Amino acid sequence: MKLRGRKLLVCDCEKTMPLSGARLAEALRALGAEGELPLHTQLCRAQLQNYEAALNSGEPLLVACTQEAPLFSELGEEERPDADLRFANIRETAGWGEEGAAATAKMAALLAAATQEAKPAPLISLKSEGICLIYGKDERALEVAAQLKGRLDVTVLLREAKEIAPPRIMDVPVFLGRIVAAKGYLGDFGVTVDGYAPASPSSRERLTFDAPRDGAYSECDLILDLTGGTPLFPAGERLDGYLRADPADPVAVQRVALAASDLVGEFEKPRYVRYDAEICAHGRSRKTGCRLCLDNCPLSAITSLGETVEIDPHVCGGCGLCAALCPTGAIEYQFPATTSLFEQARSLLESYRKAGGEAPVLLLHDERYGAEVISLIARHGGGLPARVLPLPVNEVTELGFDFYFDALAWGAAQIALLVAPEKREDVQALAGTLGLVETVMDGLGYGGGRIHLLDQQDPDAVEAALRALPSTAGAEAGLFLPMGGKRARAFLGLHHLHAKAPQPVDQLPLPQGAPFGTIHVDTSGCTMCQACVTACPAGALIDDPEMPWLGFIEENCVQCGLCKATCPEKVIALEPRLNFQEEARTARELNRATPFNCIRCGKPFGVGASIERIVDRLAGAHSMFQDSGRVERIMMCDDCRVVTEFETSTAAISYGERPVMRTTEDDLREREVERAKRRLAEAGTVKSNGSSDS
Repeated sequence: MKLRGRKLLVCDCEKTMPLSGARLAEALRALGAEGELPLHTQLCRAQLQNYEAALNSGEPLLVACTQEAPLFSELGEEERPDADLRFANIRETAGWGEEGAAATAKMAALLAAATQEAKPAPLISLKSEGICLIYGKDERALEVAAQLKGRLDVTVLLREAKEIAPPRIMDVPVFLGRIVAAKGYLGDFGVTVDGYAPASPSSRERLTFDAPRDGAYSECDLILDLTGGTPLFPAGERLDGYLRADPADPVAVQRVALAASDLVGEFEKPRYVRYDAEICAHGRSRKTGCRLCLDNCPLSAITSLGETVEIDPHVCGGCGLCAALCPTGAIEYQFPATTSLFEQARSLLESYRKAGGEAPVLLLHDERYGAEVISLIARHGGGLPARVLPLPVNEVTELGFDFYFDALAWGAAQIALLVAPEKREDVQALAGTLGLVETVMDGLGYGGGRIHLLDQQDPDAVEAALRALPSTAGAEAGLFLPMGGKRARAFLGLHHLHAKAPQPVDQLPLPQGAPFGTIHVDTSGCTMCQACVTACPAGALIDDPEMPWLGFIEENCVQCGLCKATCPEKVIALEPRLNFQEEARTARELNRATPFNCIRCGKPFGVGASIERIVDRLAGAHSMFQDSGRVERIMMCDDCRVVTEFETSTAAISYGERPVMRTTEDDLREREVERAKRRLAEAGTVKSNGSSDS
C-alpha cells in the first residue's frame, strides 16, 4: 500500500498489537492510500527479506516501527545508500494498550503525519580543544581531575580551603577561588574569580595556598561544576559545555565526567530560532516596548540593542520561549521549521477525523522525557487512550498562541502538554499565552479547560490524567492551510473559531498584556505629529503623505505600547481585545486635520491647528518674532520661506552683487595686451628718431 507516495510496511510486532490489517487499510484508503496492505509479524527478523525487497524497489518507504529503526537504516546504508526512509511509532503510541483494538483511526493518522516533510534547521559550529575547568569543593574534584587528565587539559578550582590532602604528584594545576561571574558557551567560557590563589608547592598534610587576589579572569572550553551549590548559569542544564553534578552522588559525577571526556573537537548545533528585526516590537526612538523575550530567556542568550535585540545562537539552548511569547513573529522557532510542525499537526488531526476518529486530544511532548513516559505507559500501564494523538516537538515551550488557535480550529477537542518536572518553571512563562487561549475559547462559547499541563513524574499519574480529560467535542474542523507569519496564522484559526462558535461575539475583551487590541486617541490633544506612526513596528498605525490623516489597522496591533510611550501629547490609550468584525482588517480613521495653506503660494502644508497655535504663541511674545515678516514666514511652506528670506532687504544673509569670476586665461590675456602695447610704443619711438636724423 502507498500513502502519499510512500510504500507502507506495517508489522504487528509478533501479534502483540491487536492490529487488523483490513481495518487499517480501510482507514488509510480514507486518507487517499492505494493498494493492499500486507501485515507483517516479525519484519525485523524472520521477515527481514520483505523489508529488503521493498528497499531494493527504490521506492520511498515508511516503516511502522521505531525500535528497530537503527537496523533498518543500517541495511539501507549497506544495500541502497540513496534510500528514502521514514519511520513511525504505532506500537507504544497506539497498539500497546487497553484501547489498542480501537486505535485504528489513530494509527492511520500517525502514519499520515509521518509522511510530512520536516524542514531542517541551519547549523552553527562549536569548537572545543578540551581545556576543562573543574570547579569543586572537596576531594571529589581532584579525583575527577585525575580521571580526566589523560583526555582533557584540566585545571581544578576549589571553592573552599578545606582539609584536603595534596596529591603526591601535582600533575594537575590546583587553585583556590570563588567564581563570581561566568559567561560563554562550549569552546568559549570566561570566568571571573575572587580569592584566587595557586596551591603552595610546599603543602604537606593539607593543601595550602598563596596570598589570594580578586578579579582574576580565565578562559576555558568547558566547565565541570562539582560544588553542589547554585548553578553558575541559570538553566545551566541547557548550556552546551556546562556540566553539573552533586558531588555526593557518585553516579551523577561519573555521568558528567564521561560526558566531559567526549567534548573535544568540532561540534554542530541547530540555530534554533531566526530573528526578523524589521517587525521586532522591542523599541523605537529610544522608547522601550516589548521585553518578553529578554525577560523570559532562561539562559540570558538575548540582549537589547536599543531598538532591536540580539540572540546569541551559541548560548541559546532551544527552549523556544522567545518564539512562543513574541507577539509579532519577529522570532520564530526553526527546529524544525514552524510551518513543518503546523503541517504535521494539521495532517494528524485531519487524518484522524477522516479515518473515523472523534474528539481528539493532541498530546505535545518532547523526544526525551515525553517519549520515555509514553513508552513506560505502554509497557507497564494501560497505554495511551485511543483518542490521544501524540505529537513530538523539540520543546513543548516552543509553541505560541498561533499554534493553539490553529490546532483547536483544526478540530482538537483538548490539548495536553507533557512536561518534565524540572521544566515546570519554563512552562509558567507561558501562563499568559495559555490563559489567552482559554479566554478566547470560553468567550466564544466553546467553554474553557481546553489546555492541560501534565507535569506529573509518575507515568501512572500521567495516564490517569489523560483518561480523565473531558470528552467534549471541539470546534467543527477547518481545512485552512497554515500560511503566512505568526499573526496571519493566528487569525486564520481565530476567524474559523469565530465563524463556528456556539456564541459568536463581535468583540471579545482580553486581559492586560494580550497581543491583540485597539488604541484610542484623544483627538482634542492630538497635533498629528505622526510620531506614533513612525514608532509602530507592526504597521498598525498608518498615515497619508498627501494630508494630515491618522489611520489604524486593528488586526496588526500587538499592544506593545510604543505608540503610547512615543506620543509627546500623551493622548493614546491601549485596549486589549479581539475584534472579529471586518473593520478590524481594514484601515479606519483615528484622526484627521485640515492642512494649512501657504499664505504666499497657496500650497497645503502642515496641520492647520498646529500652525495657528504656534503663531498665537510666538507672535509678539518671542524676541525673534517681533515684526510681522518673521511671523508670516511661519505661515509659509519651506520653499517660500527660503525665497522670502533672500528677497527681503532685512534678510539675515545678504551678499549684494555676485563677484565676477577670474580665470588664468583672463590673466594671460591681459598680459599679452600689455606686451602688445609696449611693443607698439617702442616701435613708434624708433620711427620718430629716424625721421629727425634725415
